[in-house]
Amino acid sequence: MEIQNSEQLVAKKCVPCEGGVEPCTLDFSNQQLANLQGWTLTDDHQRIRKQWTMGNFLAGLAFFEKVGAVAEAEAHHPDLHLVGYKNVSIEIWTHAIGGLSENDFILAAKIDQIEV
Repeated sequence: MEIQNSEQLVAKKCVPCEGGVEPCTLDFSNQQLANLQGWTLTDDHQRIRKQWTMGNFLAGLAFFEKVGAVAEAEAHHPDLHLVGYKNVSIEIWTHAIGGLSENDFILAAKIDQIEV
């Protein structure tokens, strides 16, 4: 895998992962995240995460509905969190390998295209 910019990631499609591949290295993940604004590694380095503050509860739900449509189209489903009625966060990882794959960065780039 090579480091890609956001446009390159958006042009790709998530590929089903059933395991058998190694998760991205910490070095690769950090370099790739430099091209995705606002996404960070979780403390265990196995997921990427981003937070937003919405105008209200319904705006958060509407955003999640749009994220859900993108996730379904990619067949790659993130963890969605709504806290304090307007604070939303998303965590992405590849469950089958217990860490990060290229799919996670593709989905993050596509989520970033959703208007907040």
